[in-house]
Amino acid sequence: MLKRTLAVATALVSMAPALSFGSGGGGYGFKDPSEEFHHLWNEMLMDITIIGILFSIVTVYFLVRYRRTRPDQEGDPPKLSTAAVLGWALIPAFIFMADDFFLAARGWSLWNNYRTVPEDRYEVRLESAMWSWNFIHPGGVEQTNELRVPAGKPVLVRMTSRDTIHSMFLPEFRVKEDSMPGRITYLWFYPESPGEYKIMCAEYCGVLHSNMLGKVIAMPGREFESWLKEEQAKVNEGGA
Repeated sequence: MLKRTLAVATALVSMAPALSFGSGGGGYGFKDPSEEFHHLWNEMLMDITIIGILFSIVTVYFLVRYRRTRPDQEGDPPKLSTAAVLGWALIPAFIFMADDFFLAARGWSLWNNYRTVPEDRYEVRLESAMWSWNFIHPGGVEQTNELRVPAGKPVLVRMTSRDTIHSMFLPEFRVKEDSMPGRITYLWFYPESPGEYKIMCAEYCGVLHSNMLGKVIAMPGREFESWLKEEQAKVNEGGA
C-alpha cells in the first residue's frame, strides 16, 4: 500500500507541468494568468475545505466513541504492531502529501509559464516612489497613479523604485511584483475587456503606504491609440 501511494504521488507531480490551466488569451497564443491563478486558488480552497471536514468528522467520532463514561474510567487501547503504527501514521500522511505536491507542482508550472511574456504586448515603465506610481509610456508620456492601456492586449510593466521597496499589486489580474532601487523587475497582465482596475502597494513602504493607490484604465484599442498620439504630441510641443 505504501509503495502504491508513493507511486501515485510521483506520477501526479511528474504530470503537473504538462497540464493546462486556462484558455483566456488563447487566440493570441498565450494564456491569461489571472484565470490560471484564480483556478488554482479555488482548487486549493476546495482541497483545504475537504480535508478540514474529514478531520472534523474523525475528531467528533473519536470524541463520542471513546469518551469517558465514568469518573474513574481509564483507557485500555489495543496494542498495535510496529507495522500497524507506521501504516496508520505514514499512509494518511502520504495521501495528503501527494495532494500537496500535486498542487505545488501546478503552482511551479504556472509561475514558469507566467514569467514568459507574450511577444505581442504593450510595454510601459514604472518608477514607484513614496507614495505614488509613476508610469512612462512610449514617447515620454507620463502618468501618475493612473495607467491607461489598450484592452485586449497583454501589458508588460518594467519597474524600479526611486527610494524604498514597493510592490505593485493588481488584485483583479492576480499578479504582484516588487519594485526596488537599483534593479529592474517586471510583471505582465491581460486586460481583456475595457474597464477600471485597482492598483495597490503590497509592501509596507512608510507612513502613507495605505494611500499608495492607483488604477488601470483599459481602453478600446482605437480610443487608446488616439489618446496616446494626443499625449505624445503634447510632449513634443512642450519640448520644442
